[in-house]
Amino acid sequence: MKIPVRKYSQVTRHWWHGLTQLLRGMVSASKGAIALAMSLFFLCAAPAHALDYLLGPGDAIRISVYGNQDMNLETKVSEAGKITFPLIGEVIVGRLSASAAEKKIAGMLEAGGFLRNPQVNITVTMMQSQQVSVLGQVNRPGRYPLEGKRNLTDMLAMAGGIAADGADILTLIHYQDGKPSKQVIDIVDMFRSGDLKENGLIQGGDVIFVERAPRFYIYGEVQRPSQYRLERNMTVLQALSVAGGLTARGTERGVRIKRQGPDGKIQVLQVKHDDLVKVDDVIYIQESLF
Repeated sequence: MKIPVRKYSQVTRHWWHGLTQLLRGMVSASKGAIALAMSLFFLCAAPAHALDYLLGPGDAIRISVYGNQDMNLETKVSEAGKITFPLIGEVIVGRLSASAAEKKIAGMLEAGGFLRNPQVNITVTMMQSQQVSVLGQVNRPGRYPLEGKRNLTDMLAMAGGIAADGADILTLIHYQDGKPSKQVIDIVDMFRSGDLKENGLIQGGDVIFVERAPRFYIYGEVQRPSQYRLERNMTVLQALSVAGGLTARGTERGVRIKRQGPDGKIQVLQVKHDDLVKVDDVIYIQESLF
């Protein structure tokens, strides 16, 4: 007897592609990230099978009973977590995995004397109840179904990884009993330290937001005046290098930074090469007088 085989969902099939994009994004995002990317590759859990997805209100499912086509059914799970199935009536499937719901329906059919050893197959055709929003600077922002147990890096991989403009720091909004709580996570520090306690399980309704990477601005006598990503502990000399170095008329003497002070007013500071650049600093390179 041939029993139908359940296929992986589209989200699960693209999991490894998304993980690859996540690693690429982190390689372009910070120094020494090649080693970090390798750590991430081995530390991330393997993709969960769609069988682990817990059914909930709004989910569309297709139910088939092998050898009994007249019992095949396409339906949606009600707000109460129930469906109505031929012969046995209402069945509570909310918070059950597809495989657990299959066993429950098969047991009810057999216990009611309707079928002997029934082979029930459930396919989730639309995942509506358990979704997570991944927003901000990721390659594919959107809402993603929560198939089984997923952690933070799993969801980032599904969204194609952190984009080139994405920061190392992200925000996780979690809802517990209808009340939101906020958690700020430094994903680079998390993997460098090896402490993965913040890479916890994600729940339906959670929101992941990746901020835009911090920037600094540089103008004057440099090769490529523009705005650039501010790396961690970046010095004035490193910022000058990122902008392509001096023009033929530029000088490294008298470098000035315009920086917003605590009172909101702009301060003009004369800085040294080894001084640290801060978020939203504006660096001015003067023209040489000689």
